[in-house]
Amino acid sequence: MTLTPSNDDSMEIKGNICIFGASSRNLDDSYIEAARELGTIMAKRGWRCLNGAGNEGLMRAVSDGVLDAGGEAIGVIPQFMIDNGWHYDRLTRIIATSTMHERKSTLASMSQAVIALPGGCGTMEELLEAITWRQLNIAPKPIVMLNTLGYYNPLVEMLNHAIEHGFMKASHNRLWRLAQSPVQAINIIEQELQDGDKPIESKY
Repeated sequence: MTLTPSNDDSMEIKGNICIFGASSRNLDDSYIEAARELGTIMAKRGWRCLNGAGNEGLMRAVSDGVLDAGGEAIGVIPQFMIDNGWHYDRLTRIIATSTMHERKSTLASMSQAVIALPGGCGTMEELLEAITWRQLNIAPKPIVMLNTLGYYNPLVEMLNHAIEHGFMKASHNRLWRLAQSPVQAINIIEQELQDGDKPIESKY
């Protein structure tokens, strides 16, 4: 399903950044504004947005930021969600999958990096799976948590707690990075991609 095209066909695309984030309504405006700002910066830096195609919350906000700045946003979403009208029909392109698992594997295979916006169970599950896949060297790509209003502080504390108690190795705190602003998130991604992948110690 192909929908609205990019506003600027001359824009050079560097690649795809996968964005995880809430599809929830009634969020604090700070979360919405940060998501839109991230999308704007991505488009201006030449990055295509790849996300779950949601038409609500932070998924919609980041897509709007990208599209309003002349960039491209591709959504990957299971067919049952499309059938329920949960997709955002403004996106540049929508890719329908058969299952949630196929959705996640498609997002992983098509992206060069991951940024996690604040979110609930679905976002946490996607983020932790991306961290696990990087830990296992299945998908060794930069992963950044956008820590709007300190949202991810408790999760990082829990991950560090796991390291302290021997459930993860000390070097595994390199599996993710924490960003305090949208521009810092993009800067971290671009720097890590420029530096190239630095192997992380195996969990075994």
